Parts: sequence; C-alpha cells; structure tokens
Amino acid sequence: MAALLSSAGRLRALCPRLLPLLRPPAVPARNIMYQIRFLTVAPQQEGSVKEEPISEIQTRRTWQFDWALNKLDNSVRKTGRIPKVLLLKIFHEICKTGCPGSNQTLLLLRSCGALLPEVLSPERTQLAHMIWDKMKELGAVYDTSHYNALLKVYLQNEHKFSPTEFLAKMEEANVQPNRVTYQRLIAAYCNEGDIEGASKILGFMKTKDLPITEAVFSSLVKGHARSGDMKSAENILSVMRMAGVEPGPDTYLSLLNVYAEKGDADSIKKTLEEVEKTEGYLMDRILMQVIFSLAKAGYPQYIEDIKERIRFEGELIPDAMNLCLTLITHGFEDISFRILKSFNHLSRDNMDQGSFFLQHCVNKDMPVNKLKQFCTELKEAKMHSAPLPFILRCALEANKSALAIDVMKMMKEEGLPLRPHYFWPLLVGFQKQKNLKGIFEVLKVMHELGVELDTETYTDYIFKNFADTETARAQLKKNDCLFETVGLSVAEIRYEAAHGRLNNVLSLLSSASTPPIDIRQFRNSLIWGFKSSNDVHLWSKITELLYKDERYCLTPPGPTEAVGYFLYHLIDSMSDSEVQAKEERLRQYFHQLKKMNIVIPATLYSGICRLLDSSQVPELIKDARLLYHKKSLSTDNIPESAKSDVSALEKKLEKRKAENQPITDVLKQLIHALCEEENMQKALEVKAKYEPDMVVGGYAALINLCCRHDNVEEAMNLKEKVFPKNSPVALDTGKYIALVEVLGKHGRLEDAINILTEMKEKDVPISDRTVASFFRVLNAAAMRGEVETVNRLHETIVNLGLAETAALHSPLITVHLEKDDMPAALEALIKCYKKYGKILQLHNIYCRLIEKGDADLLQKVSDFISREYGDMMALYDLFFAFLQTGKYREARKVIETPGLRAHSGRLQWFAKKCISSNQMETLERLVELTQNLFECDRDEMYYYLLQLCENNGDWRKAEAVWTKIQEENVVPREKTLTLLADILEKNGQVVPFEVPKVGHEDTGSLSASDVEERKIRMLCKKNNAKEAYDIFLKMQGKNKFHYRSYTTLIKALLTQNCLEEAIEVKHIAETHIKGFTLNSAASSLLIISQVRRDYLKDAMAVLKGMLDNGLLPTRPAVTVLTQTLAEKGDLKNLQALKNMLEDITKSVGVSASLIANAIALAHTKNNDLDAAVEYLEPLLISGAQNPDQAVKNISYLLRKVSEEGLEPGLEKFGVMAERLASQFGIYRPVTDLFLQYVSADRVDDARSLIQRCGALVEEKRTLVSFMARSASKPGQAKKIETLLELIPEHLDMEIAYRYLMRCYELDGDVASVKAVYEKTKAKNIQLHELSLKSLAAFLKKVGEPVPFTEPPETFKFYVEKWRKRRLEAS
Repeated sequence: MAALLSSAGRLRALCPRLLPLLRPPAVPARNIMYQIRFLTVAPQQEGSVKEEPISEIQTRRTWQFDWALNKLDNSVRKTGRIPKVLLLKIFHEICKTGCPGSNQTLLLLRSCGALLPEVLSPERTQLAHMIWDKMKELGAVYDTSHYNALLKVYLQNEHKFSPTEFLAKMEEANVQPNRVTYQRLIAAYCNEGDIEGASKILGFMKTKDLPITEAVFSSLVKGHARSGDMKSAENILSVMRMAGVEPGPDTYLSLLNVYAEKGDADSIKKTLEEVEKTEGYLMDRILMQVIFSLAKAGYPQYIEDIKERIRFEGELIPDAMNLCLTLITHGFEDISFRILKSFNHLSRDNMDQGSFFLQHCVNKDMPVNKLKQFCTELKEAKMHSAPLPFILRCALEANKSALAIDVMKMMKEEGLPLRPHYFWPLLVGFQKQKNLKGIFEVLKVMHELGVELDTETYTDYIFKNFADTETARAQLKKNDCLFETVGLSVAEIRYEAAHGRLNNVLSLLSSASTPPIDIRQFRNSLIWGFKSSNDVHLWSKITELLYKDERYCLTPPGPTEAVGYFLYHLIDSMSDSEVQAKEERLRQYFHQLKKMNIVIPATLYSGICRLLDSSQVPELIKDARLLYHKKSLSTDNIPESAKSDVSALEKKLEKRKAENQPITDVLKQLIHALCEEENMQKALEVKAKYEPDMVVGGYAALINLCCRHDNVEEAMNLKEKVFPKNSPVALDTGKYIALVEVLGKHGRLEDAINILTEMKEKDVPISDRTVASFFRVLNAAAMRGEVETVNRLHETIVNLGLAETAALHSPLITVHLEKDDMPAALEALIKCYKKYGKILQLHNIYCRLIEKGDADLLQKVSDFISREYGDMMALYDLFFAFLQTGKYREARKVIETPGLRAHSGRLQWFAKKCISSNQMETLERLVELTQNLFECDRDEMYYYLLQLCENNGDWRKAEAVWTKIQEENVVPREKTLTLLADILEKNGQVVPFEVPKVGHEDTGSLSASDVEERKIRMLCKKNNAKEAYDIFLKMQGKNKFHYRSYTTLIKALLTQNCLEEAIEVKHIAETHIKGFTLNSAASSLLIISQVRRDYLKDAMAVLKGMLDNGLLPTRPAVTVLTQTLAEKGDLKNLQALKNMLEDITKSVGVSASLIANAIALAHTKNNDLDAAVEYLEPLLISGAQNPDQAVKNISYLLRKVSEEGLEPGLEKFGVMAERLASQFGIYRPVTDLFLQYVSADRVDDARSLIQRCGALVEEKRTLVSFMARSASKPGQAKKIETLLELIPEHLDMEIAYRYLMRCYELDGDVASVKAVYEKTKAKNIQLHELSLKSLAAFLKKVGEPVPFTEPPETFKFYVEKWRKRRLEAS
C-alpha cells in the first residue's frame, strides 16, 4: 500500500482531473476499470500465548456451575421435573463459555432421564448423547461419575445397550468403573432378563469385596421376573434378609412393577397387604409408579384399586403432576385425567386446576374433540374456570394455528367472548412466513366468528405486509376479506399519516365513503405525518377538512377546540430545533389557516404561545395570534385568578379609578391580557391613559410586545424611559435579546450594540439559552444578507465576553453564502480559522463550489485545507462534498486515491449527518464506495445504515443490508446483529440468525491466586458484607488488595449501614495504595451514610473532596444531604452547597428546584416565612421566563410543610402560588398546591382551589407524573380516586384508570382491581395491552380467573409499545 500523499501537489493535480467531471460531458464517458485493493490483515505476533491461570478457570467454572445448578435445582425442588426448554437453554449458555466444567456436564447429563416427563424416552436418550458429544468436543474431561450418570439415564429411559461395550469404552478412555457402575450394569442386564450377564458382574463384585446393596437385589428381582422365573424373583426378598439386607421401598417397587407387567393384580394386592402389616405403608409416589407400569403394560382395569390406596393431598401434587405428564407423553391421557380429577376435593374457588394437563395435551397434538371433552369435564367439576380460553392461549403460544381457530369456534358456540387480539399471534406467525394466504384466511375466520377487525389489527398486523394501504385494500378485496368498518378507515388514516403520505391522508379524509371518526383516534399519527412533511399546502387542507367536516368532531365542544388541541400537540411534539427549522413553514401554515377562517380557543392559543416562546421563536407568536378566538366574558364576579377578558378588566379598572381605589394590580392584568391578545395599539393607549399607575412588569411586557410587532421606536422609547442605561434596574435577558433582534432588523445597528453593552454592564445572566438566542439573532441577519450587521454584532458579543462558541462564528460565513459571494465566504472561513482556530461551514462551501463548477476557488480551498490539516483531510472533504451533491463518479475517484486510509472520525461525522437528515441514498453510496478503503471498519459502516433503517422503520432495506453484509463476507459485531434483529422483530419478520446475548461479567482481570479476595467480592455481591469484612481483617498483613476490591467492600459495608467498618477499610486502603480515592458511587454512599448518622459536617467535606477531584456525586446523595440541611434550617451550609453545585446540577441530574425548595424550607423552619417567599417568588417568575435556569415547582416544600402541620407556611405559600397564577400566568406552583391537597386528603381545599384557579388543569404532564408516582408504591389509590372525582374531564381516562388499577394491584386489593376493570368496561375505556397484561399476571398470582384473553406478547414488548405511544403523544 502506498504511503499517504506527502504534499499538496498531488491534491492540486487531482482537482483539475475531477473538476471537468462536474459539468455534463459532451460525449458518454468511458467506463474506467479500477484496480480492486484487497484489505490486508496484520499477522499475529509470534510468541507464546498467555494462558489463563488454572485456578481462575476453576473459579469461573464454579461460579457458572452455581448459576446453572440453582436454575435446575429450583425447578426440581418446586416441581420435581425440568422443562426441556430450560435444559436446552442452560446447555447453550454453558456451550458459550467454551470451557465446560466437570460439574456442569454432570448436571446436564443427569437431567436427561426421568426429570423430563414431557419428553419420550428415545428423545431423552438422544438429548443425552448430544450433550455428551458436544461437551467432549468443547474439552470436557469425563470421569467415572459421568459414565455412571449416563448409565442412569439409559436405565431410566429403558435404552437398550451392550454393557460389555460400555465397559470397553470406559477402559478405552482410561476411566475405572466403581461399585455404582457395576450396580447399574447389573440393572441393565436385568432389564433384558439376562441373569447370566448380571451374575458375572455380581461375581466380579464379590471377588473385589464390593458390598451388595439393596439396589442390586432390586435389579435381580426384575431380572428373574423378566427371564420368566417369578419364583426366584419372589425369593430374592428371603435372600436379602439372609444377607442382612432388609427389603426397602425400591425392592418392593421392583416386585410390584414385575407383577404389574404381568397383570397379576392378586399378587399386587397380596404384596401391598403384607407390606402394610410389616412396614406400615408404602409411599404414595411408589404406588404412582405402579400405576404407570400397569398403564404401560396394558392393564388399566387394575389402576382404580391402586388409586384408592393413594392419599391425594396437597403435598402429593408435584408427584401427581409428573405422573399425569408422563402418562400423557406415553398416550394414556384418559388415565392421566382420572388421576387429575382425584384432586377435585382440593379445588378452591379462586384457583384453576389442570392447566398443566391441558397445556401438555395441546403440546402433544391431542385431537380437538378430546380437548373439548377434558375442558367440559374440568368446568363441570369446577376445577377450571376458563379451560377453553386457556387452551387457546396454549395453542397460540405453540404456533398451532389450526387448533387455535378450532378452539375459537368452540368458544363462539359456547357464547364466550372473542377479542381481536386473540388472532394477533396467528397474523404474526403468517407474517413471519410471508404467507399472505394464511393472513387472508385468518381475516375471513374473524369475520365468520363476528369479531370486528379493530384499528390496531390493521395497523400492526395487516398493513405491514403491503407497500401501502391502497395495495392492502386491493388485495383484501381480491381475496374477499375487505370488511368496511370504522376500524379500517381509522387504520388507513393512521398508517398513511405515520408513513408521511399526507396526500393519501387528505384523499381518505375527503372521501365520502369515510365514516365519522373522532380526530382523537388518529391525532398522534397525523402529528407524526405533519412533522415528516414540509408541504404546508397539505397541512392546511387537512386541517381545514378536520375543522369544517363535522365527521371528525363528534364530541363537544366542537371543531374549534378539537383543531386547537391538534395544533397545540403538534407544536408540543416538536423539539426546539424542529420548531426553529420549520419556523417559516409554520408561519405560512398559520396564515393559511387564517384565510380558511379557522380559529382556536384562548386557552389553547396561550399554550401554543408558551411553547413557541420556549422554542425561541417569539416572532411566530404574532402569527399564531391570527388563530386566536376571543370569547366574551361576563363583567360580573370576575375571578382574580383567571385570565380575565379585556373589556371586563377595562370596566373593572374604570370602576376602581372612579371609586378612588388602587388600580395597579388590575392595570397590570389588563396590560398582560392585551399583550396576550397581541393588541399592541390598545395596550399603548391604556399605558398612556393610566401611566402614573403603571408598574415595571407592565412596561417590560409592553417592550416585548412592541418588539414582536416590529415597533422599534416605541420599544426603545419605553426602554429608555423606564430602564435607562444609567439605571440599576435591568430587563430580563429575553427582553434584551428581543430588542437587539428588532434593532438589527431595522438597521439600528448602533442601538443594538448599545443594548449588548448594557447587558454586559448590568451583568445580565447569560445562559446556554441566551447564547442560542445570540446565534439566532446573528443567523437571522446572515439570512437577510446583512454583512455589516453580522460582523459588528458578532464582534461586540465576542469582545464584550458575552459569549464565544464555535457555532456563534458560523453566521460570519453564512451571510456570504446567502449572498452567493463565494470568494467572500472563503475569505471569511480563512479569517475565522486564523482568529478563532475554527473551520466552519467548510462542507457547505465545498458543495456550493462543486455545484457552481468553480475550479479555481475549489483549488484554493483545497490548498488551504491541505496546508493546515493535511492532504487526507482535504480529500475527505472533497469526497463528502461530491457525495452530498450526487457526483458519485467523482466521489469514487477521490476515495480510490492511492494511499488513502480510512479515518473513522470523518466517516462517522458524514454518516451521522446522513442519518440526521434522512439521506438514505447518500449513506448507501458512502458505504458502497468505501468498500475497498484501506482499514475501513465495514461492520461500523453497515451499522450506520441499519441505524437509518431503524429510524425509518424500513425492515426491507435492513434485510437488504443483511444480504450485503453476507455478500461482502463481513463478520458483524454483536451490536450490529442486535440492532438488525430488533428491526426485523419489531416489524414481525423472522430473524435469520441467532440473536447474541450479553455474556456474564468477564472475570479475567482478577488475580487467580487470590481466592480469598475473590471470596470477599462474592460475599459483597450476596449482601453479606459483615462476613466479607471479617475475612478482610484476618487477611491483613498477608496480602494487598486490588483497588477495585477495596471499593467493592466499602460500598457493600455502606449499603448495610456499617459506617465505622467502611471508614476503617478506607483508611487501610489509603495506607496500602498511594493516592487511593473512592469512586463516585462509593463516595456518594458514604455521604448518604454520614447524613443518616447526622454527620453533616463530614458529609459536606466528602462532597467538597469529590468535586475537587473531578468526581460527580449521585443524585440520591445530593438530594438527601440537601433535604436534611433544609429540615435543620441550616441556611449557611445550604448556601455553601448551592455554590458547590451551581455548575453541575444538570450533570448530577438534580432539579434546579431542589436547592430553592430547600432554602425556602430552611427559612420556614427558622420561622421566617416572609424571607422564604421573598427568596422563592422571584426564582419562580424567572424560571417561567428562562427555562434554562428554571425553578418551576414547589412540591417538596409544600409536602414537608403539610406533613409537619405548618399551616401558616402552607397558607403563605398557597397565596404566593395563586398570585403567580393570576398575575403572571405561572400555573405549576398552584398545581403543586392542588396536588398536595389531594395527597393530604384535603378534598374540599382542592375543590375550592380548582374553582378559583381552573387553569391549573393545563399542567397535564404534572398531573400524569403525579399519577405515575402514586402508582409506584402501595396505599396511594385514594389520590387517583380523588383526581377522578375532582377533574374527570381533564384527565386521560385510559391513563388514569391504568394507574388506579396498578395502585390496587400493589395493595393486593383483588376486589378493587376487579371493580376498576368492570368500571372501565362500563365506561367503554379501552385499556392498553400493558394494563391487561399486568392485570392478568396479578389475577393469576392471586388465583383469580382472568376475565379476558391475556395479550400474547411479553411484558417488555408492551412496555416498549406504551413508551413509543407516549413519546408520540408528547
């Protein structure tokens, strides 16, 4: 491989060759063959491979064996059996370790016999052989115990084999047989009736003086019997006694079994009677094995006699279940059912019996009529409340579609309800098989059974099989399964909207055949469609249709509010950057809606204005004003807390003025109301009329209003009059920015610079939001092409030190790009680099030059980049620009430059750019053209493609990517396979490979020789810190620990509140390891422990030390320290804490409200309520205006004040909250007050507050968060019940009832859970599948019947679906 280009000369030579290709050629270009450069693989360095120490391998194996043993042991202990699925799962997990241990292999082999009652004997033996061979292949070393285990499996499975050959294999493997081996070989001979073979081994055992145990005699009983010598078999018991061995249960079982095999019922009865006389009784489980022997031998008529001797009590259930399963496996389901019914006397009203029986019958493909018979009898015996729905679930889980359909037909005949989601697993199965015929058949069955196809069925399980809804409709019609329903219409609209096909949405909504549909049924999908489209005309036409076509506003109060809510949610769902990017389109959209005479209510208009303001697009507010629908209010009894109507406020103002009463508060309300209405002229008139009574807040609002309306003269006059430069009073940051923006727009550059200077002089706080606003002002000027404005404003901002970020310099180049002045743009780029060390807008400059075909400037910029950053960077910039502009041939020539290597950072930058701008073709070309790029990480490139496929939900493209990965022979990493699997699974496709799973923690870095240290860490993981600490003390002076071990032990001790011991370990660590410091997690635990002990001074010192060392505390540590200081009224330390945390609150994840609430609480504890209000109120006002430094809520303060019975404090803060709502439109504090009343069960206070301040219901997210928190711990149901009582019309009923049901589930209140579910049915509230899944799990746990079919997918699936839905809704 050639070296990288060493000079810019090569690059200069390349550009002239490429530039002619920028223009269309006169004649077709020749195809050029390029030499393919194969990737090379660096050879591994020769030398010895470092082997892992043996002790560490043993330790790892021991740990993994414990894990596997626990799983199998739990299964055996609880049920007496092992499911085949679990055994195979553990087998595969052990295979992945690559180094199976002796115990692991033994564990797997032993599980392949009688512990698998649901599997036939030949299959069990085959499974044992597979495990044996695989473990041997992986390096397992077999000893006598393994051969003995295999022998036991052979015996339990009645597998025929040659004992002689078995011994030969052991000899060949140099493994010596032991007594157990010989005993089991004797049993093998006896199973075949070969007494001669058994005698040889018996004789050999005697010569070796090996003891002859009961097991040998039991085998001989069977051997003599199967050889036809029953007399000798019976005499074995006498021989045993002569040899000094008393016959035990195993011996009697052998005898009874041989009688059963011969159908000798009299001998069985006689033997049992003898045993009862001598031994007292035989264990019931032995009698059960006799039942199986009788069934297998073909003598079912004798079973009843044996069954009558068994005491069917609760403790026998596991053994009886295993007998039932074994009988079903061998085809004796009727006998099994008789055994099952023997437990009828143990049935309880709230517990279904026989589910295991029905499930195994389904798995064994029992005929439908037989299943129906079992279901009928179980129901008649009151052993199972819903056997048919249970069988349906089993059939669906086992992918037995034909059986599932037959069961649903039976359910229909019996009048049981059928739901659409019963059919979803069938549809998913056919979807994975790409079997459209199967899907059509399911739809026809649904129709025949009277099950209406709902919206979710169409969107999630039908439409995904087709390119679009039009194709789907055509295919459905062609196959006679097009059923015109409301669900189909809603699904079509949702599906087309979600895929951004708004033209199809408009067509559907306009169609006369579309039935009446409430807009709320497709609002979220439509919002998604609007966001993915830039067609303002389509936005407007769809909105007009929703507004004017009464089919889409089925519920009061009608289209005005429905469309208003739609617009509010549309803006709310967009991020700040999305709103800013679509600002012009939103402006056009609002104007189009105005022309269509569309109006929205005042409350929703206010909400939209707040959203626009928080997204830093205040100029859009006056455009949104066009849609404001003004309602007239009565002038009587105007509530103080409401946003009063302007005319009513005017009358109230005049009345107060005439009565010589104070008018300041009413005047301020009137000014704010006029500003909200964007009525600048009227607001200025009111100001002029009542100027002596105007307050500062009113002037500030007027200045902002004038800025929004481009009334620069009036804005400046007001500013100079009330907030002159020499005055100490300052405007807030947002108002200053608005002034700078409007002054710059109107060419008053000097005034704008003076405003910036004043901001610096008055020390106006500058946040990240302010810096973003500076960029917006500069970028707006750049987009207008005002070079001088951009340069001077930028220079002022930077020189004054107001802000300096890379993004802030970008408009210096943008302004020239907008003017299409490329030489000036290039000059600005170079100047920026020399002055600020930043290369900005380079990609845009390259793209523009390529589009213009300007070879000279392209050469110049390439020379500059090559000189400053090297040839490789210049080539990459050129490559990306060619890709961006669609010049793929030219891009190929660049990337195939000899000597060019992959630069992962540059490739990642462009790939991420393609992903963020949804440029699939460009990204595909990038991946394609870099195929032969030296050292290019091909897996990473394909991962980028899959990320974009995931964003677009494009499983077909993802499938094509998988094909390309295989064609290119790329070995994908786990993250790539996992992402691809997620895409395919989410879209109901088959995953064509094994999905990788996260392996166990790698323990390779641990010291293999230090077993005690390993033991300490294992004890810590098992929460046994004190024992670990004792071992640690004993080891002192013997060994030094690893850094990580000290930290682990300290954390474990702190977790168990052993503070003194943890401090001792810390001191020892500091003496053994120079510069030892605890990590963030351990230090945070130490702070929490110190706070609990009231060592607040020590906790503050630890926190300071952490911050000095560059460590961040955890949120719980900061929270508990802050709240404890507050409760002690320690203002001094709280202020110190505030200073320490000032710059890291976001990083730590604590709310800005935490410290503010704490300081206010400390003032309250010190009996200084006025100081608390004076401190808190300005922060709340500032927080509403400046979200970056937001102190928004007072929930913690109100809770503590309420809990401690500080009624004067609660009253004081309540007055403050209502004042903020009435005078400033800040509703979060009053919402916190309302919710605190609800929490404290002060329902009357809450009701009174909602009447005075009804607008608090706008805080929807706060209300939902409150319900979610309430549903996270027991005993909180009353809170949600109260909300449903007070504000039912303002709650999302599905969410509210979901959380209410969850509360009662946590309380274990079965009756209330069922009552809530019945209430949702009565109110026709459709619960989400997640709620139904949770409810089903709860009811089954408490032994209650599930009154609906449990949703078939996993909890994880529905949680993801719920999260996605909430994300779309937000």
